[in-house]
Amino acid sequence: MKISGFTIARNAQKYYFPVVESISSIYPICDEIIVALDDGEDNTRQLIEAIASEKIHIHNRVWDEKDFIESKVLAVETNYALQQCTGDWCFYIQADEVMHEDDLETIKNACLKYNDDDEVDGLLFRYKHFFGDYDHYLPVHGWYKNEIRIFKNHRNIYSIKDAQSFRKGNNEKLNVVEVDAYVYHYGWVRPPYLMQSKKKEHDGFHHDKGDVEKMYESRNQNFEYGPLGNIPTYKGSHPKVMEQFIKNISWKDELDFGKKLNVNRPLMKHEETKNKVVTWLENRFNGGRDFVGYSNWNKLKR
Repeated sequence: MKISGFTIARNAQKYYFPVVESISSIYPICDEIIVALDDGEDNTRQLIEAIASEKIHIHNRVWDEKDFIESKVLAVETNYALQQCTGDWCFYIQADEVMHEDDLETIKNACLKYNDDDEVDGLLFRYKHFFGDYDHYLPVHGWYKNEIRIFKNHRNIYSIKDAQSFRKGNNEKLNVVEVDAYVYHYGWVRPPYLMQSKKKEHDGFHHDKGDVEKMYESRNQNFEYGPLGNIPTYKGSHPKVMEQFIKNISWKDELDFGKKLNVNRPLMKHEETKNKVVTWLENRFNGGRDFVGYSNWNKLKR
């Protein structure tokens, strides 16, 4: 059984993506790792090349601006990387996602277990979304709690929309088995000025750039994470590959650890009263699982 890792990257260094840590986190169980790379405006290529492994195959790409609308370019590039995979299983990791070393054996064993089970298309992972710093996370309603990150090759599976998930054939959901493995998502842990810059660029993928410029004229130059005192504190461990990256945090004094909400931006999902109420109900009566939520898959009982 062969596992192919695959990812995409552009301006990962510029926008504080832990891209090296991301790739390194799946390295031990992958036989090859495909990186579709647009050189962008920074030294992302040099960072990845410094890993110095024959497993890693960089494919030169130039993102097409016509695909920027609705972030389609992310799915286009992800599908290109997927098409280069030669393994029996394809392990997708985004540049702000990192796997914990403690979960790798679980993932590989699940691949072995279901390799010959034709009904199983892929595996469903759980998520830990970190926010503001590495000590706060969002196990709350409104933030997706699961996603497909590894699946079988040669099944006409493809990335959709902004590359968050996958479908197969004629827009069919994948049949998946949930495994006890977590994706550590660090996309909302950046210096506030870079977080604002990255969010502005991302909003430009979804809306007219002129409208986005006007929208951000009235906002602070630094992203407002809001009162972290209202967000659960994370007590667990982080992946070992993130150790130095976490030590480099330099914006703690710019964060608000209080509880009073006063931000000059639209409320985020975890700040909305309705989601706070639903989160309480789900924690109280449903073990923290969503009553109704995002579900881009058919979950198999195994």
